[in-house]
Amino acid sequence: MNQITLTFPDQSTHMFPSGVTPLEVAESIGARLAQSAVAAVVDGKSVDLNVPINTDAEFSVLTGNSPEGHNVLLHSTAHLMAQSVKELFPNAKVTIGPSIENRFYYDFDVENPFTAEDLLRIEEKMKHLAKENYSVERITLSRDDALSFFKEIGESYKVEIIEDIDTNETLSLYKQDNFIDLCRGPHVPATGKIKYFKLLDSSGAYWRGDEKNKMLQRIYGTAFSSKKELKQYLHLLEEAKKRDHRKLGKELELFTFDEEVGPGLPLWLPNGAIMVEELENLAKETERKAGYKQVRTPHLTKGQLYERSGHLKHYKDSMYPAMDIDGIDYYVKPMNCPHHHKIYASSMRSYRDLPLRLSEYGTCYRYEKSGQLFGLMRVRSMQMNDAHIYCTEAQFKEEFLAVCKMYLKYFEIFGIEKYQMRLSLHDPKELGGKYVNEPELWLKTEKAVREALEEGELNFTEIPGEAAFYGPKIDVQVWSAIGKEFTLATNQVDFAIPARFDLTYTNEKGESETPLCIHRAPLGTHERFIGFLIENYGGDFPLWLAPVQVIVLPVSDKVLSYAKQVEEELLQADIRVNLDAKPDKIGAKIRQAELSKINVMLIVGEREAENHTVSVRRRFEGNTGTIKVMDVITSLQEEINQRRNAHRKES
Repeated sequence: MNQITLTFPDQSTHMFPSGVTPLEVAESIGARLAQSAVAAVVDGKSVDLNVPINTDAEFSVLTGNSPEGHNVLLHSTAHLMAQSVKELFPNAKVTIGPSIENRFYYDFDVENPFTAEDLLRIEEKMKHLAKENYSVERITLSRDDALSFFKEIGESYKVEIIEDIDTNETLSLYKQDNFIDLCRGPHVPATGKIKYFKLLDSSGAYWRGDEKNKMLQRIYGTAFSSKKELKQYLHLLEEAKKRDHRKLGKELELFTFDEEVGPGLPLWLPNGAIMVEELENLAKETERKAGYKQVRTPHLTKGQLYERSGHLKHYKDSMYPAMDIDGIDYYVKPMNCPHHHKIYASSMRSYRDLPLRLSEYGTCYRYEKSGQLFGLMRVRSMQMNDAHIYCTEAQFKEEFLAVCKMYLKYFEIFGIEKYQMRLSLHDPKELGGKYVNEPELWLKTEKAVREALEEGELNFTEIPGEAAFYGPKIDVQVWSAIGKEFTLATNQVDFAIPARFDLTYTNEKGESETPLCIHRAPLGTHERFIGFLIENYGGDFPLWLAPVQVIVLPVSDKVLSYAKQVEEELLQADIRVNLDAKPDKIGAKIRQAELSKINVMLIVGEREAENHTVSVRRRFEGNTGTIKVMDVITSLQEEINQRRNAHRKES
């Protein structure tokens, strides 16, 4: 029998008979590993545990504890759920069921939306099918045979998917008992491997995310390799529900949406407008110190501007339709860059003028599909602290790194401890299509960005094929206090568009050169960032950011006049304060202030009125003592001016 050599992750090598399966290899290593295995990696490709290995290869076992193995477990559980739905609802048509971060979903075409009782029935059926321990078998068919099979069983969505596949290669299907689904795999070897799972909720979802298509019913679920991990994740989900920015945004009166205004177009209420203003103040202060110059540009422009920049070609589907004005197409602006290029071009520039840093707090509009809108996280109207830095090639690294360091300063202010910078690179195969066709400039610019990140000792990972059409970019991922991941900001390099706008500067030799342009928005859009802050803080904002910083609570009407005096002194000190003049008992007022997540409560009674003092109560700290009003003001002003990020305990 022929022998093959497998190289393990620790670089050790072992001989096995040709045709050995990954499961047999795992069993040779140890029964415990074989029991926890869900798939394997052979020469960098994830495969099923029963696929024969016939050549020398690098080999590793995937367990449910690894990210790749967890995805296999999640996707396998999605198939188990689809099988259960088909058994309980025979007329249901299956569509797609991918794994996403720590979860999976599957979309179904059913007559009626799923109810909470339906989810319980489906979950019970899944438990039954898992206990039956059905083998999961991979089947390969030609494209035509697969098409005929799904037509025969009436799965029209699978037929549509296959018809869109332009290949003569064989397609893979997975079978467990009488359920067969189109899938690349890999999957767990048997349904008995799926033990710890939970269906979470259901919602409507358009087929392929297009509101012109039929509304389907989506079921979300999760799965883990241990009961402990499942329990921990479900606890985090409960915390996430409490912190949901849509729920807290309504309770704290931060923002609202209205159908007559339009979906995805947020209305900032007074409390939310304060937060937007505080973020703008922070960013403007930071940028002034960094040498930025503020500009303003109109909300709409002629379409020819976006034709020249290339945005119309690449982003038209995400732009609102053109408005015909005097026979000319105008668009509401989806981004600020072309306008800033025009501001640069409004004057002659010398190398002595560079770097030129232009920033703006403009509103942009993008047409997001209605099925993709999500609270403040995905909107159609957005305000952003956008800026463009025009610099020489020699200045590039320093400027790019300065932007990245600005991110770190913001992370410190907001207490963001976990972050990652994703360096998005171009795909050489898509030059001239998705990306501008400048292969040498791509490599040169990507090298410069990589070196800047390395010199700055910044945590980053490289992601091929996700660059902007005009250059590489940094996408900043952050994690909230409960481990939820957000895409926060971007830092992009543009080596192509300045030339399209004939942007130049005169160098030291008196020659004309084209500047590089850095696009950056360290706080992203205010909508998304405030959504992140709501969930990160759970609505318990640092004092400087809180819409209402202080509430004055008189114990009775006898001291109402003094309470108003205290309120006025705080207002004059530029501290945001409310007065609760309702005739409720003080205990009820305190409870209401706690529910409203107000940071500082100043309680005043007759003794306080006599001594011109207040009794201070801090959220999460309780009573902190009776203090002179001016001393309280001084202390609060110091905390606010320093933008302290007080760490909150869980309530």
